[in-house]
Amino acid sequence: MKMRASKLLLLVPVTLLVVFFYVPLLSILQTGLWDNGPTLKFLASVLSNPYHRRVIGFTIAQALASTGLTLLIGLPGAYIFARYDFPGKRLIKAILTVPFVMPSVMVALGFILLFGRGGFVYDIIGRDPGIIYSWKGILLAHAFYNFPVVVRMVSALWQRVNPHYEEMAMTLGARGFTLFRKVTLPLISPAIFASAMLTFVFCFLSFSIPLIIGGYQYATIEVDIFTSIMTLLDFRTGAALAVIQISLSLVFMYIYLRSLDAYSMREEQRILQRPKKLSISDFRGIKGVLMLLYAAFVMLFIVAPLLAVVYDSLHFNGAWSLENYRRIFSAEYNPMFGATTLDAIRNSLTFGFATVVLSLTIAVPLAYALHRWNFRGKRILDVLATLPLASSAITLGLGYIKVFSGTPLYYTPWLLIAAYTIIAYPFVLRAVSTSLKKIRPNLREAALTLGAKEWTAFVKVELPLALGGLIVGAIFAFAMSIAELGATYMLAKPEYTTMTLAVYKFLGARQFGSASALAVLLMAISTAGFILIERTGEEVW
Repeated sequence: MKMRASKLLLLVPVTLLVVFFYVPLLSILQTGLWDNGPTLKFLASVLSNPYHRRVIGFTIAQALASTGLTLLIGLPGAYIFARYDFPGKRLIKAILTVPFVMPSVMVALGFILLFGRGGFVYDIIGRDPGIIYSWKGILLAHAFYNFPVVVRMVSALWQRVNPHYEEMAMTLGARGFTLFRKVTLPLISPAIFASAMLTFVFCFLSFSIPLIIGGYQYATIEVDIFTSIMTLLDFRTGAALAVIQISLSLVFMYIYLRSLDAYSMREEQRILQRPKKLSISDFRGIKGVLMLLYAAFVMLFIVAPLLAVVYDSLHFNGAWSLENYRRIFSAEYNPMFGATTLDAIRNSLTFGFATVVLSLTIAVPLAYALHRWNFRGKRILDVLATLPLASSAITLGLGYIKVFSGTPLYYTPWLLIAAYTIIAYPFVLRAVSTSLKKIRPNLREAALTLGAKEWTAFVKVELPLALGGLIVGAIFAFAMSIAELGATYMLAKPEYTTMTLAVYKFLGARQFGSASALAVLLMAISTAGFILIERTGEEVW
């Protein structure tokens, strides 16, 4: 296929991005910055309001604090996974990654069951630990969510630290913390900074965690936008807040992309450290004791909220029972209007698979073009293609309401699928791009030398070699689509209720056991997906 014909393939992903991301984004900007002409009065009104200023300040402060806490918890785990090998390592790593795609309502449920009044921690210490409905709960929940980002990104680069550098430093007398500070830390710093920036962006755009765990007392910009639009019906204020959020997100995302360049260059290091097998003797020293204490902490902090949900789903009236699982499929206890739990499961699976197809349709041509072609504006295309990562589900939902409310697409499954795709496809793009970069250029050149056209060489040589990245991206897109709540809440008709929205409705009906049971099904799907990711050996970050 000729180059011109190949470039025509970019029309499909670019058109989808323009229609389902940039047009809604521009609509929000117009609402917040236009009133019979360009105006800043809506922005001025927001910035002059003490409440909105406090919300903006708190949003940035909690994102910074959440990022610091996530790094503090995640870096020791990154060290352990990079330097040691032990039985069940892949399974444990997959389980620890599950929180990243857990529905926010499930995370809230797990934290309430664990740390709330009458929860497991309350029963142990005899008093309310003061975590739920506080800023402390927000920070802990954000760290719970983003812990996998730090662990996977940093451990992936830590494994690629050339062992010869450390060996040379040790021959010169460097040991312990001095060796880490002067040799290892500079080599892994791109991963630390990139994971910190990605964590900060996610915490900055967080919606459900501040709303459910913190309450309106600790509202973030996302919660403020949602309240202004869905409760107060004040689209101008909501749009002005969205403009502020988008502007700040663009700055943070630009810094993240620049840090990702340095991370990607270090990731190309092909001399990997061989992990040391853990033995019983390794736990006899101070380092071993610290590793055991860290493992116990991670079990409480990361695994315990998930286990609390599982435990709650299997208990009914103080006894072990499957009654909660029976009730989620019973019409008698169904809190949903126009849908059943089976409908919700079918919708989630259908929308998830459609999201996978659409995400790959956008990501694969873009990844190939950005990796293989040199053209004017390539850097701009790279930024524009990654920009949806800096958008939020609430802002996207607002844009869709503004643009599509008078069209046949409104309140259809296709609009939901489009929203899920915009949210998930940046991760697919990252996974596919990473796989393509690992392919040696001489393989493609050999195919071209033997007479293969560019597209033929890609399909028959490069694409099979990048299959691991495609699988990882597809699993991630599927997992994120079935876990999404914000856009679903704003755009779905009752008959298009998904599993995540069903969990939220069970919670609203005070059927906590049934909510836990349905959440366990979601958890099982996500865990199975990340076990497959571990088997491919590819990364999505």
